Amino acid sequence: MPEPERQYRPLTPEEEARRRKRSVAIALALGAWVLLFFVLTIVKLGPQILSRPL
Repeated sequence: MPEPERQYRPLTPEEEARRRKRSVAIALALGAWVLLFFVLTIVKLGPQILSRPL
């Protein structure tokens, strides 16, 4: 049985702006989360981890 085709209404400029702001906020939060994990990892491993031989 085929699924009925969905009809979406176009977003208003205000809704598009809110969606864009929300997307930027989520991206910034995710970037901050990644940066926090990176800094915590470096702190936990100690400063000598950057000067060890490969």
